[in-house]
Amino acid sequence: MKKKTGLLLSLTLAASAVLGACGNSDKASSDKKEFKVGMVTDVGGVDDKSFNQSAWEGLTKFGKDNDLKKNEGYRYLQSSKDADYIPNLTKFAKDHYNTTFGIGYLMEKSIEKVADQYPKEQFAIVDTVVKKPNVTSITFKDHEGSFLVGAVAAMTTKSNKVGFVGGVKSPLITKFESGFKAGAKAVNPNIEIVSQYADAFDKPEKGSVLASAMYGGGVDVIYHASGATGNGVFTEAKNRKKKGENVWVIGVDRDQNQEGMPENVTLTSMVKRVDVAVAKVAQEAKDGKLKGGKVEEFGLKDDGVGIAKTTDNVKKVNPEILTKVEELEKKITDGEIKVPATDEEYKTYEASLKK
Repeated sequence: MKKKTGLLLSLTLAASAVLGACGNSDKASSDKKEFKVGMVTDVGGVDDKSFNQSAWEGLTKFGKDNDLKKNEGYRYLQSSKDADYIPNLTKFAKDHYNTTFGIGYLMEKSIEKVADQYPKEQFAIVDTVVKKPNVTSITFKDHEGSFLVGAVAAMTTKSNKVGFVGGVKSPLITKFESGFKAGAKAVNPNIEIVSQYADAFDKPEKGSVLASAMYGGGVDVIYHASGATGNGVFTEAKNRKKKGENVWVIGVDRDQNQEGMPENVTLTSMVKRVDVAVAKVAQEAKDGKLKGGKVEEFGLKDDGVGIAKTTDNVKKVNPEILTKVEELEKKITDGEIKVPATDEEYKTYEASLKK
């Protein structure tokens, strides 16, 4: 009887141990949260052929590199208007995404508000600085890359007149404008530069109107920093090229060579590696290294900005242009040239050229 009792007790203890192990395994499994990262576009949309699209390409590469499934491990929510920012950011925060990216400085106030409401969640914003302990700010030295394409424009123009089309006047877009103008003046102090703003990043029709006025007024190279509004600049340039006019567009944020086809109106592009920055920060989050409350800045030294690899049209204009651009880039990275980022800095820079 004692043997039977002992055997029964042993079996009971063994079963309890097995069940306990299974229970712990289930608990460990449920405690292990699957990594998820979300991205909220600004009004330009994920297929703006510019800023948002570049960010999504970076997040997609990160997802594939880490074997994550689209719409599960990584996904985006599109904003059709400013009022969509907070609801979209909030959705990711409520669903406990490991990191939520807000694409564009227009989302600054929305990120601040949602980050305060969800202090345990991590956020990242591109192109502005939000001083919150759970927000990583991703910025670029846009003025440095713009300086280089400004020099290209000045060495390409036949009319001695180039143009800049901005989306919305702001400290950010002023970096593009100031850098572009400084680069143009660096190689041709007497060049004429026309600047106009569309007051929108999602109005291609406004881009067409501004470009039409510029080209009609003698400008033959336009650099745009206007998101989807810039699509209208390309449309106008292509229409004029069909009629025999020799006009160019300089793209922004990503290599926009294809946007100029089939008429081939893209001279070059100022590449802003939003894709690289977003992928890097997402990887930091997955590796548990993203703490928030810091600024990550990408410039010429970091390959965060620069001229697109597609340079065939520049070479056709004059092969020596790229040699000059390399010289200017080295002077910037060596600290010999300090590129202006504001209107005031540009005025000081321009005055220094006249001495």
